[in-house]
Amino acid sequence: MEAKKNQPLARDAMAYVLAGGRGSRLKELTDRRAKPAVYFGGKTRIIDFALSNALNSGIRRMGVATQYKAHSLIRHLQRGWNFLRPERNESFDILPASQRVSETQWYEGTADAVFQNIDIIEAYGPEYMVILAGDHIYKMDYELMLRQHVDAKADVTVGCLEVPRMEATGFGVMHVDEKDNIIAFVEKPADPPGIPDKPEFALASMGIYVFKTKFLMDQLRRDATEPDSSRDFGKDIIPYIVQHGKAVAHRFAKSCVRSTSEAQAYWRDVGTIDAYWEANIDLTDVTPELDLYDRDWPIWTYAELKPPAKFVHDEEDRRGSAVSSLVSGDCIISGAALKRSLIFTGARINSYAKLEDVVMLPDCHVGRNASLKRVVIDHGVRIPEGLVVGEDQELDAKRFRLSEKGICLITQDMINRLEA
Repeated sequence: MEAKKNQPLARDAMAYVLAGGRGSRLKELTDRRAKPAVYFGGKTRIIDFALSNALNSGIRRMGVATQYKAHSLIRHLQRGWNFLRPERNESFDILPASQRVSETQWYEGTADAVFQNIDIIEAYGPEYMVILAGDHIYKMDYELMLRQHVDAKADVTVGCLEVPRMEATGFGVMHVDEKDNIIAFVEKPADPPGIPDKPEFALASMGIYVFKTKFLMDQLRRDATEPDSSRDFGKDIIPYIVQHGKAVAHRFAKSCVRSTSEAQAYWRDVGTIDAYWEANIDLTDVTPELDLYDRDWPIWTYAELKPPAKFVHDEEDRRGSAVSSLVSGDCIISGAALKRSLIFTGARINSYAKLEDVVMLPDCHVGRNASLKRVVIDHGVRIPEGLVVGEDQELDAKRFRLSEKGICLITQDMINRLEA
């Protein structure tokens, strides 16, 4: 290891993204796509954040394990992430569950999703494995986590968030000593253990793990022989290493990437309709907590060739306008008024329509005189003329999906039922 002391460890690492999650709390948004494939932020998909972090960290070998309704995810990866070149010692593998170990077996858990592809990983020969969840929004330099892993001589390093102690009850929580060695791993504890230097906070697992590749493969092979294992990192692999080896916590604040405009470490699980709407609408703030304009840490994605956004008509009640909003390419705002909204590509919003606090996915069409407030509109929805949403919650709940905080999710199937 000494000979490579000054060389980035990311060069010898492979990022392996677990992207098979269904994301059922996003309701109809994940009826046709896996959670990592859900659109976010006007241009990107959720999985682009983990992959961009890996690329920006200097990792040039990547694998993505897919399972649940993976077609749109695989199509996005093929279009947007096909620039890594084998001749430059780079690789990008899409690894659907394909019964490679047995003819009846899909991926049984997060660890099994790696175990079933051991031969592919070992063929590349990476020295380190960075295991990532594909369904969170954040910017992080994995090189710093790799460096801590090597310096601490750890068997596994677990990425952790500092969260207020009693908010950690829904996470896997690390009980650590003064040196951030993990002495116990507790899944969704009723009384989470505090951090020694910050007793009012707890360390919650981010689902990010660093291993030496050989050590990980040994653990996966061992776990595969355990009849009672659920083949999961959080439930099986990590607790075993905590008990029998050396597990270390890596605090997200140490490697979180922030531009000059970002005051705090930003991490979001946009796993509910409310959280998804809030994280997208937050981007319309004057200085949002997540800076998508940071050129030093770009979020890579499939760059569509689209014409610019267009705003037309300039009459008293028919003026194409957008205030405190993000409007993507190929949108035509034709005599409609937008306020605090995020509009993906390909929208057509017609005269006299009013949109406020709206997250609109690609290729939607809004008819004249529609009034929409506090809604998420799924891909390709045709909003009929004169539809009013966001003024009568009882009526909205009968027609559409209403969240706990009163956000309305609208899909084309719901519109079709209205018009039937």
